[in-house]
Order: sequence, then C-alpha cells, then structure tokens
Amino acid sequence: MGVLDGIRVLDYGRFIAAPWCTALLADMGADVLRIEKREGGEDRWVQAVTETGEGGTFLQCNRNKRSLTLDSTTAEGAEITRRLVERSDIVVANMPAAGMRASGLDYESLRAIKPDIILASATAYGEGGPYSGKIGFDGAGQVMSGAVYRQGLPDQPIRTVVPYADFGTALTLTIGVMMALFHRDRTGEGQHVEGALLPTALMLSNAFLIERDLLGVDKPRMGNRGTSVAPCDLYRTKDDGWVLLQTAGQPMFTRWCRLVGREDLIDDPRFADDDKRWEQSDLLNEIMAQWCSDKTKAEILGLLESAKLPAAPMHSTQDVLEDPHIAAMGYLKRMAFPGTSKDVPIIETPFRMSATPGEIRRRAPLLGEHTDEVLAEIGYDSAEIAALRDRSIV
Repeated sequence: MGVLDGIRVLDYGRFIAAPWCTALLADMGADVLRIEKREGGEDRWVQAVTETGEGGTFLQCNRNKRSLTLDSTTAEGAEITRRLVERSDIVVANMPAAGMRASGLDYESLRAIKPDIILASATAYGEGGPYSGKIGFDGAGQVMSGAVYRQGLPDQPIRTVVPYADFGTALTLTIGVMMALFHRDRTGEGQHVEGALLPTALMLSNAFLIERDLLGVDKPRMGNRGTSVAPCDLYRTKDDGWVLLQTAGQPMFTRWCRLVGREDLIDDPRFADDDKRWEQSDLLNEIMAQWCSDKTKAEILGLLESAKLPAAPMHSTQDVLEDPHIAAMGYLKRMAFPGTSKDVPIIETPFRMSATPGEIRRRAPLLGEHTDEVLAEIGYDSAEIAALRDRSIV
C-alpha cells in the first residue's frame, strides 16, 4: 500500500519539471491522470525510441500514470475538467500564469470548484517579476544562474547536458506538494505551490554567488578540475578509460602523496591547505595524470580504494546498463512498452522507504489509453462517451 493511496492528481505537466513531480507522487501510490490534447502532448514525441514515437524522457517521467485525451476549449471539455477537479486533490501544471488563467487552471478558478484543492505549478522564472511571462527550458535556468559562467573551458562556457534544473525543480515541487498535503490534513486548507527553474538553479549555484559578492572573485573555468581543491580531475588510464579523483582536506592529500610517491609534498608550504593546493592544481593534476598513464582503470581504482581516496570510473551509457551494483540494487527496472525492441530500463523511485516504498506498477500510458475508463468514473455512460468521441471532444 502506497503512502499516497487515495490521493488523486491531475497532471497537465509537460516535458520534465511537472511530469517528474507527478511521477514521484504516482510511485508513492497516488492516482495520477495525465491530461493531453487529442493529438498528444508535444513532450510525448521528443527523441522517439518506440515505433509509435514516444521518447525516452516521456517513458521515464510518465510511468504509473493514466492518460485521458481532451479538448478542454469546448463546453463539453470544460465540464469534464470541472468533474475531474472536484474529484481530485492536486492539480499540477507547468506554464506561465497567463496560460494557467486562460486554461482555467489558475488557483482561484480551481478553488471555486474544490475549496481545498492544491495547485502545484512549475514555471521558468517564478511569478511576480519582469521575466514571469517568459517561457524557458532547463538551459535557461542553468545559464541565468551563473553556473554556466563558471563551468566549461577557459574560452568556452559549457552547459550541462543533463537537465538538472528541470529535475531539481521537480524535486522541490514534490516537497512543496507534500508540505501542502500535510498542511491540508491539519487545517483543511488547500494552497498554491510554486516551483521554478531559475530559483532551483540559483540554489545549486548559490555558493558561487556568495563568493562573488563577498570576495569579488570568480574562479576561472577549468573543465573537469575541481573548483576549490586539487588534485581533482578526470584522468586517462593506460587502457583508454577515465577515472575521477576528488581529493579534499589534509588527511586525503597526505594519503595521496604517499600513494603516488611524493611524500616530499606533504609538508611543502605551497600545498598547506585546499586553497593553496587549488592554486597549484596544474602541478598536482599533472603528477596524478602521469601516475595514471601506465596503469589500467581497474588497477588505479583498486589502489585509490586501498588508500581510501574517493574515486570512480567514468561510465559509458553501456557501462551503466551493465554495472553490477546498479543491477544488484535494482535501480533500473525493465518494463515492456509497445513498439520497443526490448524491455525499457526505467529508473526506480530515487529514494527508498522501509515501510512505504515507491513502486513502478505500470508503464507509461499510450495516448488516450484510459479515456473511457476515466470518463466512466466521473459519471459518463457508454453512449455519452461515444458521443464525445464523435464530436472530437475526447
């Protein structure tokens, strides 16, 4: 039994921030209904991996959900929406406030239908400022947070390919939804929960901003090297692999010196603390690169582990799929999906609970797969459903 059994969620989210939030709620037992246009939401068809065109991110972010197709711009569609809202606990969407109002999904409109409703909205920049009407994807949060200014190569800032602002916003939005549910259980009062890409990215880059504001400095972009410690980098191995080492603090540095045969550096004043070692990162990283050059990846990892130094191999995507720890932990669950050549590896709930664990119970839905089922639940009989289909309402 999931901790959110009995909670009903209407998911108007697209792409990642809102859909991943609702996926986590669904993993924990909530009944999540994805509302889509009759032709399908645009995020369904990005980077297709199935014969029918669904993309990998869609398969990840929409497991455990049901799908209803609906033309909500019609009077009949508006009535279906009203019935759905009055039977739901949470509405989740990601669009600017003007779009929410135009769709009847703003908090005041929803509260008029169900006074204790919880609305969770994800936007690019948050509501109330000069950018509030703008749309934006994950990259907007990254580049406007100062993070990309600080990462990459000396002559080329580089945006992170993994959409961390999107997934981070999904996590903060989920926390907000759970707090809103807790508040409603105590008081009976619903509320509007807002998450946004920019403040999520600012949360992650905040230390850079503090450093700039108090010290007036921006450390240079250094590729994969550490921003405050050394040696810290990705190092090429004899067998053309790569190993990450991150050395922080004097005890680790001392163990590293002994491992690479440079005990003379332990008491050298040039390397007295992390800041000084970072200033000498070219020298320290070159020593480590030379040490790795005649050793295999397995040899290096074994020696670093014996020295109690934090290190990890750089995995290819195929390495990840074959990693024994990932397999033993069950982090990726293989699920069948129509039109794929094999079962699809879907990330399990990324946290574990001993009494009420999350669970992937079903694959992502086909377009409109549950339309008739959902309409019957809100009071439409088979003749009415057929009529709605004839008029292209669903």
